[in-house]
Amino acid sequence: MQRLTVRGVVLCAMAALAGACGGSSPTTPTPPTLVTDTFTGTLKQNGGVTHQFNVSVAGTATATLTSIGPDSTKTVGFSLGIVFGTACQAQLANDAAVQTNALTALAQPGGSGFCVRVYDTGSVSAATPFTYTVTVTHP
Repeated sequence: MQRLTVRGVVLCAMAALAGACGGSSPTTPTPPTLVTDTFTGTLKQNGGVTHQFNVSVAGTATATLTSIGPDSTKTVGFSLGIVFGTACQAQLANDAAVQTNALTALAQPGGSGFCVRVYDTGSVSAATPFTYTVTVTHP
């Protein structure tokens, strides 16, 4: 009786292995569809503006300071972070960002949203506020 049980177990194991050796090839995961959010605003002297966004799946988020005016050579502060309550906690920051500067981070979906912030670091005058555009590409 014990021999039949052992043979049955061996046959089941062989059948399972044979099934696992099928001709199917491994599948390559499909990369997530990317979403692009565009944020625009006006930056006043000593001010800052925060924009929030959410990600649906894990992946790379890239925020780009697409345009800054009236003078694209002037610097501003630019950060990418996580929203905690009502604050944007910067995870990456560039206090001397110029037009076309980008920040890239790995984003995980979850309870907290993500944020980008544009802020004055001394370049904006009271008489001439800056306009800006930020694009964020994320899954």
